[in-house]
Amino acid sequence: MLGLDGAEAIRLADLEGLYQEAAARSMGVSRQTFGRILEEAHRVVADAIINGKALRIEGGQVIHDKEQHMHDTVAVPTRNGMVDEHFGHCEYFTVYKIEDGKVSSEKRVDSPDGCGCKSDIASVLAKGGVSLMLAGNMGEGAVRVLKANGIDVVRGASGEARAVVDAWLAGSVKDSGVGCSEHAGHDCAH
Repeated sequence: MLGLDGAEAIRLADLEGLYQEAAARSMGVSRQTFGRILEEAHRVVADAIINGKALRIEGGQVIHDKEQHMHDTVAVPTRNGMVDEHFGHCEYFTVYKIEDGKVSSEKRVDSPDGCGCKSDIASVLAKGGVSLMLAGNMGEGAVRVLKANGIDVVRGASGEARAVVDAWLAGSVKDSGVGCSEHAGHDCAH
């Protein structure tokens, strides 16, 4: 028997591809507890596969992740108050807290030197509670790094950063699905 928490751990780590720290945040447990849950779940699944046993998923509790609810912390790559056209080279990130369907506060998080997708900015933002990035252009490598840290990405945003967040809250900002073509050979999957 595989508990619901084990099934959720496998879904987050193996299907969604989240790093353990991001998956742990999503489940509302420590990274160490998540690791123990995942290790036990892998053992149960391996036993079922290798020894031809039936696998039943039931029991325990699952803490539903934020993705099923409204994102409550949103980041925007910013330059001079506007959405920066290129995520990896933005001046800073503006992080907005959302309460009751509107912006309740904002703060500035300075960008690291170098390419954003190869810096540690994704984990820094994730540790700060960011679960959504509203961006202009962004390559697939950066999208993968952000998603692995539990941050969803909406590309194609432009204009004043706060206005973009307000428009997203109103439901009028959707992902363009278009990646950054400026660095066609640039791969940040390393």
